[in-house]
Amino acid sequence: MTQQFRGEVKFTSDTPILVMDKLCKNYQIGSVELQVLREVDLTITSGEYVAIMGPSGSGKSTLLNLIGCLDRPTKGDYILGGQSVSMLDDDDLSMIRGRRIGFVFQSFNLINQLNIVENIQVPMYYQGFTEHESAERARELATMVGLGDRMKHRPSELSGGQQQRVAIARALANDPLIILADEPTGNLDSASGAEILTILYNLHQQGKTLIAVTHDEGIAEGAERVIRLLDGRIQKQEYNKRRV
Repeated sequence: MTQQFRGEVKFTSDTPILVMDKLCKNYQIGSVELQVLREVDLTITSGEYVAIMGPSGSGKSTLLNLIGCLDRPTKGDYILGGQSVSMLDDDDLSMIRGRRIGFVFQSFNLINQLNIVENIQVPMYYQGFTEHESAERARELATMVGLGDRMKHRPSELSGGQQQRVAIARALANDPLIILADEPTGNLDSASGAEILTILYNLHQQGKTLIAVTHDEGIAEGAERVIRLLDGRIQKQEYNKRRV
């Protein structure tokens, strides 16, 4: 069974949200073709919390770019939310990113000239929300991540952990199919990192689909499934607990 949210299909538990079939990504460097991802097969269902890990050069960043529709595969198929996105043009990929993927970056990527509420509103400007709707939702999300008393503050007035809370709220703004986190604790001290891990875990408990690309074993411990890459292939998958 599905529900509708602003014209989008919302997937229920055990529905495949993301399917990659023999996905390959090559880069041409001069006369040399570098194979970065090699026939990756991956399925992620609604509500899963997945950590993607691996050493430098294993293909993590390339896989993140493909999952986030920031790049296209060389071969293979990528189905996101029931739609093949492998061969979409730049405009269509941009639309998919805006509607279906919420990004959380290591460096936060907040706009310094805007306050918390305004930063959270940004993704909604492109999705048909009115000013009143976007402001109300942004305030709700700021409160949800524990920043209800800081709404008028700008990023420079916040700690790193608080800035990452804003980034998480912004990622939730359009109710995306997937929250895609790139090293979400990478720029934080241990205490702030632990707070962010708790927020991510709570979002998972609420049924959100999370994919974290990370070196942080703390994220791996909180995820349901850990996918370990090596030399552009999925080396192994580890399950931490049974789906509930």
